[in-house]
Amino acid sequence: MDISKKLAALALVLALTSFTGPSLEMKGYGIGDVATDFSLKNIDGKMVSLSDYKDAKGFLVIFTCNTCPYAVAYEDRIIALDAKYKPKGVPVIAINPNNPAVQPGDSFEAMKKRASEKGFTFPYLLDEGQKIFPQYGASRTPHVFLLEKNEKGNIVRYIGAIDDNYQSAERVKEKYVENAVDAMLAGDEIEVTTTKAIGCSIKV
Repeated sequence: MDISKKLAALALVLALTSFTGPSLEMKGYGIGDVATDFSLKNIDGKMVSLSDYKDAKGFLVIFTCNTCPYAVAYEDRIIALDAKYKPKGVPVIAINPNNPAVQPGDSFEAMKKRASEKGFTFPYLLDEGQKIFPQYGASRTPHVFLLEKNEKGNIVRYIGAIDDNYQSAERVKEKYVENAVDAMLAGDEIEVTTTKAIGCSIKV
């Protein structure tokens, strides 16, 4: 009987654990929230924080990775976003949220290799311990969070997908991120503030 009770108790613990894990994805920032800063290791070994960018007007925080086909399909467009908006004060900050123990292709060494191959012009940070993506509420790769920097902090202005066609940049009809950044920089209201992020689930 004692063994049976122990097994039953263990089963209960495992069941409860399985339900508490995914709930992390249900939390996160909404439009208008102030995003807290972070300090994460870049592929060059240096720690990067939003506060390092003294003259920034905002940030494109993009959760992405090496292994997701959707993320790979968007790499060139992410590079293009950085090239277009970094000179205007809105740089890309890429974060790999995946657990490398679960997804070895997203290890720190693999990140360095991929960034070198593609010529990333932006920080590519490892969310070591997976502490940052739940704060943001990221659930996919890629998943974009546009932040506007003002006296109150880094305010969330847009959350979601880069555009409406992951398969082909040429077939894109709605450039959600570009429209949001352009409106933000112009001081205009952002018409579409949230879209559904299309990509792979974050590996925990």
